[in-house]
Amino acid sequence: MGLLRRIRTAGRVAEPAPPRPDEQVPQKARQLAGSAQVRCVDAGSCNGCEIEIAAAFNPVYDAERYGARLVASPRHADVALVTGPVTRNMAEPLRRTVAAMGEPRLVVAVGDCAIDCGEFAGGHGVEGAVADVVPVDLTVPGCPPEPAAIVAALRRVTGR
Repeated sequence: MGLLRRIRTAGRVAEPAPPRPDEQVPQKARQLAGSAQVRCVDAGSCNGCEIEIAAAFNPVYDAERYGARLVASPRHADVALVTGPVTRNMAEPLRRTVAAMGEPRLVVAVGDCAIDCGEFAGGHGVEGAVADVVPVDLTVPGCPPEPAAIVAALRRVTGR
């Protein structure tokens, strides 16, 4: 009985959400109405960024509370999170994935390799950075970027 009384008197205990990102929201993101369906595309990364994306959606960082939700099909997606340098074998599938997304579509390059090829620059099997293959709307630097940085980018996209 004492525990129940303490729960009733304490009420809900939770940390407040971090402040909204100060950066400007991309123009296309204004049409998403506060939520975004996210499709992750590994274009040739070392999987470090994928681990951090998974952490961004876990209960600790909880990107879903800001309106971002992972989907399995590009046809359901508004946002593509692309990781790694684009390899020669993934250039065309990446173009097709982005083309299959509905309008307005946003492409977010996650990690240094996606932005400028990082350690893989000049490699034989590397086509180039993500921006060399598809138009990029937003970048998240880092090798790998922290989950908080990925969540901040998704918050910019959703406007929450």
